[in-house]
Amino acid sequence: MAETLPRAFVCGHPIAHSRSPMIHGYWLQHYGIEGAYERLDVPPEAFGAFLRDLPGSVYVGGNVTIPHKESTCRSVDHLDDAATRIGAVNTLWMEGGLLHGGNTDAYGFAANLDAETPGWSQSGVATILGAGGAARAIVHALQERAFRQIRIVNRTSSRAQALAAHFGGAASAHAWDALPELLTETGLLVNTTSLGMDGGPGPELDLSPLPSTVIVSDIVYAPLLTPLLAMARDRGLRTVDGLGMLLHQAVPGFEKWFGRRPEVTPELRALIIADLELHQ
Repeated sequence: MAETLPRAFVCGHPIAHSRSPMIHGYWLQHYGIEGAYERLDVPPEAFGAFLRDLPGSVYVGGNVTIPHKESTCRSVDHLDDAATRIGAVNTLWMEGGLLHGGNTDAYGFAANLDAETPGWSQSGVATILGAGGAARAIVHALQERAFRQIRIVNRTSSRAQALAAHFGGAASAHAWDALPELLTETGLLVNTTSLGMDGGPGPELDLSPLPSTVIVSDIVYAPLLTPLLAMARDRGLRTVDGLGMLLHQAVPGFEKWFGRRPEVTPELRALIIADLELHQ
């Protein structure tokens, strides 16, 4: 009987640090759903076979994390629009006998801001720090919300230029030394780099040119109060930490695998914060 229960997973390499099992495990218990969500450590050399075997396995789908998010794009039967535009997959599910891949990072980013700072997308002008994989999801989210200017700023200008060219439209590339001027018209400032993670130094920038109405967001969630957010709070600016993005991006996958759309609640947030504090 147990084998008929829906089972999902998060796979990566390494994977022991993932908090996805805690998030999905909370929802399974909270909603009284009989199912399971497991960590699977799958090294790159075994990942191709893992995907090929997935349709006939015990799993209804799962999450994909580092280092497999990009390679998954080339190995599934169908990609959703977000995964196609971002160039990475973080969610897998079976549909119509085919393996589907999606990306919920952009959704998670926007849903977090919707919850924490309603009306955030009306600012229209965003400045993005960084040009890596996380930045791709953020730029996609901003284009979905019809931002009229999306400035991508990176110390390696060629990466910012490549990212702006990929998305086109309102996206533009800028050098780091252009920040003082860019910040004066910024309605949303987002750090997509790993700067500030695990107690490390944050981005080197002066926030004084920012307007008082700006929203400052950091996708880093360990620590919750990053150096960038601390500087912004000291100036009395509105801030949004990265934990909400982690929680909200998990919602669509849970619904696909277990048949119920879950809610991101204060209790769930408190559970993850307690775990973060335990492992500081």
